[in-house]
Amino acid sequence: MNIMTLDAYQARVEYDAELDTFRGEILGLNGGADFYGKNPTELQAEFKKSLQVFLEVCREKGIEPLQQQGAA
Repeated sequence: MNIMTLDAYQARVEYDAELDTFRGEILGLNGGADFYGKNPTELQAEFKKSLQVFLEVCREKGIEPLQQQGAA
């Protein structure tokens, strides 16, 4: 498993052969947030955008963005 880190957040990165691109999934969030990129630079930029959107939606809805310890 490949891990990409941005600030205190981590994402699992895998290659999607069907789309011929890389897909990242941000880990530990209280919901799903993923992103795509053709190369590491694009992937990092999309990680940042996806995380910002997720956190903004959580703020607007009053939702805790991170999973609580022990939550599934």
